Amino acid sequence: MDSFTSLDAWKTGMKLVKEVYLLTDKLPNDERFGLISQMRRASISVLANLAEGFSRSGSADKAYKYTISRGECSEVEALLLVTVELSYFKTADVEQVIDLAQKTGRLLSGLIRVYSSQPKPKPQPNV
Repeated sequence: MDSFTSLDAWKTGMKLVKEVYLLTDKLPNDERFGLISQMRRASISVLANLAEGFSRSGSADKAYKYTISRGECSEVEALLLVTVELSYFKTADVEQVIDLAQKTGRLLSGLIRVYSSQPKPKPQPNV
């Protein structure tokens, strides 16, 4: 695979970002520096950490960045639930975006599993 943009997690994460932006456009202006900013930053962070992880050379480094990315998916989901609790949206309004966050998280879990199970390189003896 030549680029992180080829990963299914990237493609689903990009859909997540687009949906988060569309949804947050409907929030009141007084949430501009609160929920809007936080949800947008978290969704973008999913992609940023995924891209950074892809570019890391070691398996442990890759798994670490993918784990951070997966955590951002959970943050997006939590913030969406907050918008429902605060009566900004109904559950039906956010279900599709929550599904995208969960799907992206599952795809990232697969990447984490792959790179967490790879053996660490053995240190070279001093010659």
